[in-house]
Amino acid sequence: MQEGKRQKQIAGLLNEELNAIFQRLGLTMINGGMVSIVTVKVTPDLLEARIYLSLFQVGDPQAALKKIEDRAWEIKKELTARVAKQLRRMPELRFYIDDTLDHVFKMEDVFKKINEEKKGQEGGGE
Repeated sequence: MQEGKRQKQIAGLLNEELNAIFQRLGLTMINGGMVSIVTVKVTPDLLEARIYLSLFQVGDPQAALKKIEDRAWEIKKELTARVAKQLRRMPELRFYIDDTLDHVFKMEDVFKKINEEKKGQEGGGE
């Protein structure tokens, strides 16, 4: 389903404000790894915001996600103060790990292995 204009506007606003809040609260570095907000998706009824996080070199991604979820009330409180004039109702915040980069790295490894096998077969056949 296509995202509406208002959904995109709210998602953009939340993304911008959440990045600033994460920096202020020190949530961009957890367990020696880097945490960044990849994207924010808002449901059509504007009642839920899904925040997708990229965790780079974080030892335990689930523990990092739990640490963020434990501070969700603090994040939502500050976010509400920042966007209260622009939104009638603050959406519920849901945090998810975006593992797109992991899939990209796995696919690159697969392609490297395929290329190495091809080179090995081409060179060994003569």
